[in-house]
Formats: sequence, C-alpha cells, structure tokens
Amino acid sequence: MRTRQQEQANWRKSIAPYEKPHIRTSVWQLFNTLVPFALLWYAAYLCLSISYWLTLPLAVVAGGFLIRIFIIFHDCCHQSFFRNRRANAIVGTVTGILTCCPYEQWRYTHSVHHATSSNLNKRGTGDIWTLTVDEYVSAPLWKRIVYRLYRNPVLMFGLGPIYIFLIDYRFNRKRCGLKERLNTYLTNASIAAIAGVLCWTLGWQAFLLVQGPIFLISGAAGIWLFYVQHQFEGTYFEKEEDWDYVKAALQGSSFYKLPKILHWITGNIGFHHIHHLSPRVPNYYLPVVHSQNSFLQEVPSITLSSSLQSLRFRVWNEQSKSFVGFKEIRRLTMKNKAKAFEGETGVLPVEL
Repeated sequence: MRTRQQEQANWRKSIAPYEKPHIRTSVWQLFNTLVPFALLWYAAYLCLSISYWLTLPLAVVAGGFLIRIFIIFHDCCHQSFFRNRRANAIVGTVTGILTCCPYEQWRYTHSVHHATSSNLNKRGTGDIWTLTVDEYVSAPLWKRIVYRLYRNPVLMFGLGPIYIFLIDYRFNRKRCGLKERLNTYLTNASIAAIAGVLCWTLGWQAFLLVQGPIFLISGAAGIWLFYVQHQFEGTYFEKEEDWDYVKAALQGSSFYKLPKILHWITGNIGFHHIHHLSPRVPNYYLPVVHSQNSFLQEVPSITLSSSLQSLRFRVWNEQSKSFVGFKEIRRLTMKNKAKAFEGETGVLPVEL
C-alpha cells in the first residue's frame, strides 16, 4: 500500500485520468444550468405582478444558478470544460457575458493567480489584496485607511460586486493584446444590448427588480467563495525562495465542506485544493478525485460555520505564519517598540 507521501509525490499520475473533459457531461451541465436560470428569471419577472415577496426567493435561487454559470465560464478559462479550444472560447465568452466577465481578460489574470497563489513576492494579480504586518506598519496613513476599507466585510461583499463586475471588468488591463481588447469590447457591448432589450421589453424597473438581487446575491457569494478559498486559518504563504507549487495548492487552498446541494450549485469549487493542484480537471470530476485519493482528504478544511472566522483575518504575520486582526497588529507593534527601546529592533509604532 502506498504511503501518503508516495501518493502526494505521484499526484500527477493519480489526477491525470480526470483531466480530460467528457463532452456529454459538459453539454448536460450547460443544459441543467442555463435552462433553469432562464426559467427562474422569467418566473421571477412574472411574480412581480403578484408580489415582490414571491420574486425575491426565485431571485435568490436564480442567483445560485448564476454562480454555477460562472463556474462553467471559469472551467472554459482553464480549457477544462471542452477539449476543443474554440468551444471553450465561445462558451466562455457567452457565459462571461451573462456573468459580466470578459473571457480573455479574466483567463489571463486567473492564470497568473494560479501560477502565483500564496507567493508573497508575486501578489496583486487576480487575488485578494493581502498585506504582511511589516508592509502594513510601514505603509503611509492613506494606504492603511484604504486597506482597512478594502478588508471591511460590508464593503468587500456589498460594494465589491458592483465595483468588480460592473466597473473594473469593463476596462482592459494595461498592455493587453488586440484579441483580449476586442473580447472585452464584445462583452461590454453584449451586456449593454441584453440589458437594453430587457429594459425596453419589460421596463427598466422590472429589469432592476429582478436582475438586481440576482446580481448582488451571486456577486457577493462569488467574492465570498474566492475569499475563503485562500484566507483561512492554517493557510500557506511563503516568499519566492521557499514557495512550493504543491504546498500552495494543498495547504494554501481550502477544502470547503459544504452541503451537497451547495457543492452542486457552486460547481464543486469548494474542492479548491484539487482545482489548484490541477486546473485542467473539470468541475464535475473534482469530488471523484477527492474521494479516490486519501492524500487529498488530509488537507486544511473549513465548514460553513468555521469559515465565518476568516472575517477576522486582516494581515499576514510572516513570523507566526498566520493571519492577525488590526487590533493584534497594534499589540505586535507595541511589543516591537519595547524591543526597539532595548536595542533589539527598529520597528516604528503604528498610528492606525
């Protein structure tokens, strides 16, 4: 019997059979996601004439299906939903329009995220803004204020979806190629056209009353999932010289234990450690890979209740290799100040 170390060392061999998408499964997933979403959207609209309290529950469920649409888009970006590259690009662009994400732009930034996740020297592209204690302490006052606002849960999960999906993704990144630029323009024009047609045929008030909660619920949930997948107790961050790809995947990406229905609606993205280990595994194979490999079951895991603790995590402490809150930074700073007085260090006190 192979040991856990041997299994981990041979992870490529264990996962390789699942890195090839199954065309029928992918097509069926498109059908069982897009059709219910469209029907729920229309039903929510019809309920407006009866009571908005009937519309809201339908919008919540539709928001869940929009998350599932995003996972299909996400797999297309990894070329893991279809074997054909053009098929991934077409479906990825269409699902990107529905989720307000430009396919080519997001594919690039997300690939950078996978290549640099948990690497302290390569933060800033496609990830959650994370400062170390030393960086926070030495930052100017304005930057610390902005960082605190960014890390505020109300702003991150409330205004965050509006800024990211409706504003930030509408602009091309610097030095992007023509293909990526044109794809962003196509996505923007398509979003405007769909919204315009729906406002013209249904009325702008009805459109906002239905699409508004769907967008906000799915957007907040999406950001939350991305947040807890790397910001959790016991996660992994290292400098470039000590960074390891496998450790970043198995220790720096969480296994989010969710009820089966939530795993289904979120496209199994809770098996994030496997996804980071091999992004070419389609979302529908992730649970199978997890169940058939014991070394993938012995990784940091979080539950719905324990994941709420991550809201207290603010700054990464390189010494303790753990997240600390803003109050803890003040305590650490005062401790360093005392040491500085004794001539052991020169860390300055923080004012915020």
